[in-house]
Amino acid sequence: MDLSQFSGFLVFLTIFTMGFWLMIFLITFIIPYWLVGYFKEAWKYRKEDKAVAKK
Repeated sequence: MDLSQFSGFLVFLTIFTMGFWLMIFLITFIIPYWLVGYFKEAWKYRKEDKAVAKK
């Protein structure tokens, strides 16, 4: 394996590792944060609609 193949392999590993950690970050933090915010907002609007309907 010469230097160009080795540097290409290192570039591939770097990009693959960045993608892997980005996927882990999205799955463990961003997507649950987005879902919790969506459901809290939907619950708030549903609660407001019930209060308006009672009047």
